[in-house]
Amino acid sequence: MWYAIEGFDGDDVLAQRRGARAAHLARLVALRDAGRLLLAGPCPTIDAEDPGPAGFSGSIVIAEFASLAEARVWADADPYIEAGVYRRVDVRPFVRVLP
Repeated sequence: MWYAIEGFDGDDVLAQRRGARAAHLARLVALRDAGRLLLAGPCPTIDAEDPGPAGFSGSIVIAEFASLAEARVWADADPYIEAGVYRRVDVRPFVRVLP
């Protein structure tokens, strides 16, 4: 089943986000290469693809896991958590309708 994983950034964490980005992306690439990633990306805090120093409010990942518990374990191991980027992470089932 698909699961939506939404991480919410803390305040003033752009430097930590940049420092943990390579490890964060490596896990997403592994999901993609396994055919289990529907989409992933950050949410800028302003209306711009590159928000510069304004940074991001969080990230969204929609990926396939065997269970909600497995999705939560994967989300809890995100390098952004260890780096102190995310203040909260929500994981919930997602039903793909379109496309």
